[in-house]
Amino acid sequence: MDEVKIKAMREGGRILGRLLRDLKDYVKPGMTGKEIDAWVRAEIIKRGAGVAYDMLDDRFPGAICISVNDELVHGVPTDEPLEEGDKVSFDLDIFYKGYFTDSAFTMIVGGEKMASSAVRRQLSVTESALYEGIEKVKAGVHIGDIGYAVERVLRAGKLGVIEDYIGHGIGKGMHEKPDVPNYGRKGHGYILKEGDTICIEPMSSLGKPKTKVDKENGWTVRMKDGSTGAHFEHTILVLKDGYEILTQAD
Repeated sequence: MDEVKIKAMREGGRILGRLLRDLKDYVKPGMTGKEIDAWVRAEIIKRGAGVAYDMLDDRFPGAICISVNDELVHGVPTDEPLEEGDKVSFDLDIFYKGYFTDSAFTMIVGGEKMASSAVRRQLSVTESALYEGIEKVKAGVHIGDIGYAVERVLRAGKLGVIEDYIGHGIGKGMHEKPDVPNYGRKGHGYILKEGDTICIEPMSSLGKPKTKVDKENGWTVRMKDGSTGAHFEHTILVLKDGYEILTQAD
């Protein structure tokens, strides 16, 4: 394994995990996406990392993606205040010592009790799908085995399986090979090697899994039918006999 890469990504992943943990506590009803984005940008820099989205050739208008209600991913921070009961997904990449790490979570503003039982269940099932996929990771496993595990949980939960947006490899680049879909066939696809780093990121819908991109900003991805979207993600290190979640808080 590339020990320089692994050390840097472990350190960067820990910074990212702790930042997202603190973000979850920071978010309150009445805050706007732009206010949250400014806080995240300041925290990334304060913690010694770089704002990854500033490094894109087509620069994203923010330091973090904030996707509210029917928005699924790549949500551009806005001046709209968050309300109690809003579903909001936060997706964040950071850059540290030459390497990227990436993680996402979805929450309910004001606490889960403020959301409908259907949305609460969606979040629970989608997060469970993430960990079901992670549990399949080890050297020698096919990418299709991960996708199959994720898809099985989402479909059992009667959720839409998003196929337009998928997970990916990560390291010196924000998005690298292999692709890591949230669906798949056992025994098919790229075979994981010890030292690989990948992002597993289940996305689901309460309605049909069809998406559209906001025509005004060119970034925000919404559900076509207006249903709620959910998204969870971790950066994972492939080990000989298992895995390590790099983007946990501790």
